[in-house]
Amino acid sequence: MSDINKVVLAYSGGLDTSVIVKWLQETYQCEVVTFTADIGQGEEVEPARAKAKALGVKEIYIDDLREEYVRDFVFPMFRANAIYEGEYLLGTSIARPLIAKRLIEIANETGADAISHGATGKGNDQVRFELGAYSLKPGIKVIAPWREWDLTSRETLMAYCEQRNIPVDFSSKKKKSPYSMDANLLHISYEGGNLEDPYWEPEEDMWRWSVSPENAPDTPTYIELGYEKGNPVSLNGEKLSPATMLATLNKLGGDNGIGRLDLVENRYVGMKSRGCYETPGGTIMLRAHRAIESITLDREAAHLKDELMPRYAKLIYNGYWFSPERRMMQAAIDESQGFVNGTVRLKLYKGNVVVVGRKSDNSLFDEAIATFEDDAGAYDQKDAEGFIKLNALRLRIAANKGRSQL
Repeated sequence: MSDINKVVLAYSGGLDTSVIVKWLQETYQCEVVTFTADIGQGEEVEPARAKAKALGVKEIYIDDLREEYVRDFVFPMFRANAIYEGEYLLGTSIARPLIAKRLIEIANETGADAISHGATGKGNDQVRFELGAYSLKPGIKVIAPWREWDLTSRETLMAYCEQRNIPVDFSSKKKKSPYSMDANLLHISYEGGNLEDPYWEPEEDMWRWSVSPENAPDTPTYIELGYEKGNPVSLNGEKLSPATMLATLNKLGGDNGIGRLDLVENRYVGMKSRGCYETPGGTIMLRAHRAIESITLDREAAHLKDELMPRYAKLIYNGYWFSPERRMMQAAIDESQGFVNGTVRLKLYKGNVVVVGRKSDNSLFDEAIATFEDDAGAYDQKDAEGFIKLNALRLRIAANKGRSQL
């Protein structure tokens, strides 16, 4: 007899997680609680309720987490300008700690013994879900069916459904994209299928959120983003909530062919993986945030942020959102954002995000000092001679000791 009486499952309503519900019931003889999160994936989540009921689930959670997702996870990450391996804007990675957090909250509310997820044993998501869960509830049990069962393919999953009369719409499933896709308000990703050949160019009809740069409008779109403490709060003068801001920027970016990425990345579990991503709103936000920081951040604070960023991004990618080191870094990053206020003007054109203006009441840009015209004594150019000689001192000493590069 299993010591698991109740499990909270991250449930999408799709084939894999529908099989998991029945598999958990049969394998562990336990009650299953389903949790479906709306984080802006662009699909109706309410149908998951009927599917869960048909599987005998009595406790069903369907939560709209869009505002929390952008406000408490996406925005803090963008205050850090986080990019993994120079390109990836971490759209899948940053959603996982929120889902893990809500799984644990529901486990506490329902008295569940365990949580479960549909991530495979080859991917990063199993690590992200479980590191998050253990950080929040150290004694929680985690059931990862893909690491336990003998169902190894889509065909075996379909056969399992037919044998047990699991309600899955087989006809619509056959028409689905050939790629494994994950979407939320920040991005949509594509993996598998032809993309497993890293030399294969994705078909144009694979992309869902953006037009190709070649087919984008010939007239640029100009927008103004208003920032407060490092967060975008207004678009063209209109105040928007975090989720509405990101959704609106996704539409504007996608319409102008912005945000496509084709990447071979290094997974935490050790393998390389090829994925394609669309992150239109995030691409705009990253460019705009760096622009407003360029006039409001002190030089050394900005440079220190840039040095911390790769470590911070790797922590998120690898699943350490709730780690003490991420929180320490976040505190430093957020401290730097107190004066990151103002407006950035951007031109969106055929896949490009071009900064064309920035202004702030907290700007450190001093035209009187920076000017190439007469500065009326604001800067004494003779001071540069001593500055250069002091900085050259160690180089001159080394050269005098025979260490010249010539």
